[in-house]
Amino acid sequence: MSMPIDPRSLRKRKNKESQFKALSYMAIAVAGIFLVVFFADIIRQGYTAFMQTEIRTNVTFSQSILDDPRSALDRKLIPLVSRGVTRILPMQLRENPQLLGTTSEVWVLANAEVDQYIKGKPNRLKPKEIALVDELVAEGSIKKAFNVGFFTNGDSKLAEMAGILSAAVGTLYLLGITFIFSFPAGVMAAIYLEEFAPDNRLMHIVEVNINNLAAIPSILFGLLGLAIFINFMGLPRSSALVGGLTLALMTLPVIIISTRAAIRAIPDSIREGALALGATHWQVVWDHILPLSLPGILTGTIIGLARAIGETAPLLIIGMVAYIQDMPRGLTSAATVLPAQIYVWSSESIRAFTERTSAGIIVLLVVLLSMNALAILLRNKYERKW
Repeated sequence: MSMPIDPRSLRKRKNKESQFKALSYMAIAVAGIFLVVFFADIIRQGYTAFMQTEIRTNVTFSQSILDDPRSALDRKLIPLVSRGVTRILPMQLRENPQLLGTTSEVWVLANAEVDQYIKGKPNRLKPKEIALVDELVAEGSIKKAFNVGFFTNGDSKLAEMAGILSAAVGTLYLLGITFIFSFPAGVMAAIYLEEFAPDNRLMHIVEVNINNLAAIPSILFGLLGLAIFINFMGLPRSSALVGGLTLALMTLPVIIISTRAAIRAIPDSIREGALALGATHWQVVWDHILPLSLPGILTGTIIGLARAIGETAPLLIIGMVAYIQDMPRGLTSAATVLPAQIYVWSSESIRAFTERTSAGIIVLLVVLLSMNALAILLRNKYERKW
């Protein structure tokens, strides 16, 4: 016996379904538009930082440049050349004494104002300097070249000399420390909770707290790192070790949750088959469960590390936003990371740092997207259907 269907009720339900689908498509479209606008704006502002203006000039190495480095340059070009160039010339002469008495034609770095003018951006050049720059452009004595220094220099108060090398090395230190401390602990905790832990109230409380830790604001992990690693353990502030340990605390719940999900996806028939053949519970886990769940574990770990590499808030609390020009020489030396470097540049008043900030964001986004792509690749390549 079939139930009679009211046509008006059916039409009403179908209309609501259509409205829900329309709202869903609209939400996806709005999110996509925001994403496109965000990427377009960042790339528009930042891609110019990968090119840097250079000026062709004669450099004369004489004894006097040790006291007055600017004497090595053409006097009329001195206001246009980066002050960083005049700092380097005496060092070159000390390292290569055979340069004394020689004159050579070289391309030197222009200062940030000239660079901004050549790129068609707001600048503070005086009319006389603009006329001189235009004259040099007409002579072919000014060019834009790939900004190698952006990748090989550390931070600098001179925008044209500022680079991301020290921040990139600091980021690698932090990622390494975060992985070393969070991956083994997270995987072992997940194995215990999923395979060996008794089903009692204490374990339920632990599980609930792990899930809560994965959702709390990251700045609280910074406060935790400040209290434990700096105030209690006395580790050096701003060091890569403290930063890595703090991010390890933040990444640990993500690894535990993803590892438990990967282990739970292994069918019970594999456990039962191994136990039936006489394997111990630990042998089942080590020889069967762990290898089969490894792709899921690695995917979760990479996503957790990708989240950690983009964090700034916890690093602000432990003092990793200071002006640090050189690469870290060890785990306990002062270091900075890419997000903190971007934050420091964004607070600078000089306009040339704006494009540096956007370029830093582009580099960070490329790293994050690469890590997420690697996670997807691992998942798709080693995923097994049961």
